[in-house]
Amino acid sequence: MELESLGTFLKARRARVTPADIGLRTYGSARRVPGLRREELAQLAGVSAGYYTRLEQDQAGTASRQVLDALARILRLDQAETTHLHNLALRRTVPRMVRHQHERPHPRVLALLESLNRTTPAVVLGRRGDVLAWNHAGHALTAEHVDFDAPRDPVRRPSVPRMFFLDSHTRDLHGNWDELARVHVAFLRFTAGRYPTDRRLAELIGELVMRSDDFARMWASGDVADCTVGTMRLRHPTVGRVDVDYQVWLQPDSPEHRLEIYTANDESSADALRLLSGQGAGQGAGQGAGQGAGQPLPEGVPSVADRVGANSA
Repeated sequence: MELESLGTFLKARRARVTPADIGLRTYGSARRVPGLRREELAQLAGVSAGYYTRLEQDQAGTASRQVLDALARILRLDQAETTHLHNLALRRTVPRMVRHQHERPHPRVLALLESLNRTTPAVVLGRRGDVLAWNHAGHALTAEHVDFDAPRDPVRRPSVPRMFFLDSHTRDLHGNWDELARVHVAFLRFTAGRYPTDRRLAELIGELVMRSDDFARMWASGDVADCTVGTMRLRHPTVGRVDVDYQVWLQPDSPEHRLEIYTANDESSADALRLLSGQGAGQGAGQGAGQGAGQPLPEGVPSVADRVGANSA
């Protein structure tokens, strides 16, 4: 999977901003570009047109924080997009890809996860969206058709991005699938900017581009976003309609991991969560709630074991 560069990102974002967006008068002249011209953006950012051209061609070497902040302001980037711009600027050469060791959740995070089990569904996610752990309520809410114990084995861990785009059960579960899918793709791009040498992450993106037309289309849009809060409108196979808000909490002991917590939006959804929490808590250790408990990953979603082969760490 070819990595996004600073120049590629700048060019794509320049095309999105029209002169009218920033109050620039064009005097009715014909324009051959969909957005700002390089010369216009360079002048507004206080740099020479030649220097900005070299930035877009990835030949400028470095860019100062002041220049990047000026470009972000003119290109109307939000906080996540600005962070992504700075991350890309730090990548001065094509990085050597590294296959990192499998991630492990911190014991304190696991203790917090278990304490939430009776009342609040929760999932611990790794940097690439792998499920590192979940409590019974979180498993029953988000993926009851997957083996509850799968996250305990690094080579069997469910991958949320893969499930979102390659698993029909997950797609059917989410009433607002398209909205959430775009968030997943935009966050993967944000993550790729933070971890440009992560081979597993690059392989994940490349796999999804090849196997999912929806992912490839959304990835081509170039959207970037952090993923912190949002709403999931679920059509749950066991308890019916469930509307929940998700909140993502970063962990001081393992800052690359994200604790995702789900809370009900209305009373009927709260009743559904109580039912799922009680049902999950009533299972024995190593068993999940729902009809799919104890089952392997669904057909069409390869486990990590299927993918590592000769490339295993």
